[in-house]
Amino acid sequence: MLSLDEEVRLYTTNAEREKYSLLATLFGIIVALDFLERAYVRDSITAAEYSPACTRLLSQYMTMLKLVKDSIPSIEEFMKRFQLDTPAALHRIKVGVPATVEHSSEAGPETGKWIAETTQNFITFMDALKLRLRAKDQLHPILQELVTGYARFKGSKEWEGRSRMVGWLITLNGMKASEELTEEQSRQLLFDVDYAYAEFFRSLSGDKNDRDDAFRAPS
Repeated sequence: MLSLDEEVRLYTTNAEREKYSLLATLFGIIVALDFLERAYVRDSITAAEYSPACTRLLSQYMTMLKLVKDSIPSIEEFMKRFQLDTPAALHRIKVGVPATVEHSSEAGPETGKWIAETTQNFITFMDALKLRLRAKDQLHPILQELVTGYARFKGSKEWEGRSRMVGWLITLNGMKASEELTEEQSRQLLFDVDYAYAEFFRSLSGDKNDRDDAFRAPS
C-alpha cells in the first residue's frame, strides 16, 4: 500500500531524472522572465537593471531549449503542458531581445564608434545573406547583434527599418535551429535590411527626402 508520506518519483532512471531537472530549470527561467517583464512595465526596476537581466534570461532560455528539444515540440506546448500562464515571458521569448531594444531607446549620443560598429554589423549580415546562409542558427545571432546596436541610437524607434528587422527576429525565433529561410524570404529579408541600412545613414545625416525613392530590391 502506498504511503501518503512517501515521495512520488517522476523518474526511474538517471536519464529521466536529468530530463525532469532540465525541464524544471526551464520552467524557472520562464517564470523569472515573466516577473522581470512585469516589473519593468510597472517601473519597479530601471532600464539599466532590466536590460542585462533580460538578456541573461533569454540566453539561458535558448541554452535550456537546446537541451530539452527532444521533450518539448514548442514553447507554447511546454506552457500548456505545465499550466504556465506567462504571456509576458512568451512575448519576450518570441521577440528574442529585451523591451529596451524592441521599443524606444534613449541611449547616449551617436558616437563615431557606434556608427562604425552598426555599419559593420549591417555589412556582415547582408554579406551572410548574399553568401546564401539561410539557417536560423547562422542568421539569428548576427541579426540580434545588429538590432541591439541599431537600437542604441536616439530616435531609432521612429525608423521603419527597425520594425522590419524586429519582425524578422520574431520570425527567426519561431524557427528551429536547423530550419532555413526560403529563397523568397531571404530576398525579402535582404531588401528590408538594405532599406534599414540606407534609412540609418539618411537619418544620421538629417536627410528628410521621401524614403521609398532611394530603395531598390536586391539583385
